[in-house]
Amino acid sequence: MNIQELYGIYLQYPNVQTDTRKLQTGDIFFALKGPNFNGNLFAQQALDAGAAYAVIDEQGFEIPGRTILVEDVLTALQQLANYHRRRFNIPFIAITGSNGKTTTKEVIHAVLSTKYKVYTTEGNLNNHIGIPLTLLKIKSDAELAVVEMGANHLHEIEGYCRVAEPTHGLITNCGKAHLEGFGSLEGVRKGKGELFDYLRTREDAMAFIMKDYDYLQDMSKGIAHIVTYGTHDAMITGKPETKGELLAVKVTVNGAAFPIATQLVGDYNLPNVLAAVALGYEFDVPANQIKQAIENYKPSNSRSQLVEAGSNKIILDAYNANPSSMKLAVENLAAIQADKKILMIGAMAEMGDETAIEHETLINQVKKSTWHQVVLVGNPFLPYSKDFVYFDNSADAANWAQQQHFENAYILIKGSRSSQMEKILTAITQ
Repeated sequence: MNIQELYGIYLQYPNVQTDTRKLQTGDIFFALKGPNFNGNLFAQQALDAGAAYAVIDEQGFEIPGRTILVEDVLTALQQLANYHRRRFNIPFIAITGSNGKTTTKEVIHAVLSTKYKVYTTEGNLNNHIGIPLTLLKIKSDAELAVVEMGANHLHEIEGYCRVAEPTHGLITNCGKAHLEGFGSLEGVRKGKGELFDYLRTREDAMAFIMKDYDYLQDMSKGIAHIVTYGTHDAMITGKPETKGELLAVKVTVNGAAFPIATQLVGDYNLPNVLAAVALGYEFDVPANQIKQAIENYKPSNSRSQLVEAGSNKIILDAYNANPSSMKLAVENLAAIQADKKILMIGAMAEMGDETAIEHETLINQVKKSTWHQVVLVGNPFLPYSKDFVYFDNSADAANWAQQQHFENAYILIKGSRSSQMEKILTAITQ
């Protein structure tokens, strides 16, 4: 079956699902394959659960009138998403970067939604499956789309751009993340830069860049339209005016200044806030609505959250970690005025050959400040177990933390997703 015919069926049954556990009556089930599973095996189960059709790529699973046989299910899903995307003549804003892309996406969505019907990536559905699913959820009333793109190797963003065909793009930053896949910081910049490479091919393209980062200025050269934001010498400028743990920003646009009191922890969220202001102004959202939307945005999903538990204040930033974000988070807590500061940090994943050196660099940074307690979780920290409290896993760390009965403490909980550091929060706040 060709994509045009498949699209005709999709218009009749516009809800797409790849997981039988989430299937609802009338959905189209795409039988994807992975290293450890074959979705074709679940086609019958999906149909029994009420799926209108199952899209398969193995002839042996055909059920006349109920299955759609294609050459490759993932390719068909991506082609269908691209076919659907081309039905819309609206701005498609793509966001990628090493750190802050989900927070940036969420704050931008909050700002733009005050004026437009905006469809955006849900959660972190930012990969080869999540991006097509995001596009296929866009309805005819859409006025803007915001698509998050995650990547851990070269040519990934390039492929996502072929599917989503963004008109606008934003790279939050390029830091030491996914070095195992990208190989080096230069590889990270090349990989994330594939978004700007795509935008250079479009006459209507616009890029938003943090002007403080010289490399983004270089990477964006040749794009038709560029909007800059930063701490100085940019179209939108802003500087932290933080009094307390939550980020407060004074923003200046066209000579007019106004304050924004966010619910985000840490000055390192400044670029994310300025990006949202820049997008808001570009799409003619009034200043008071930009301000209100950002001030009302409350982070979730273990990203830059401030959790108050009894007399303790806990910064939960446990969704992900890499050397760049870890450095900023530790610096942020070190700068906060508090008598009892506790670091609880989990290992950083996907560092490849740089694992040992990057964890050593982090430990050296930690040693520069005074802490009431430092807790390390995960095997890469094992060489430092004599200097600090050490646990192999977060479950053991959580059991220990529960018995400490911390009071009047300022605690940072941060680590890569695989470390599951949120277990410690649960233990402390029970």
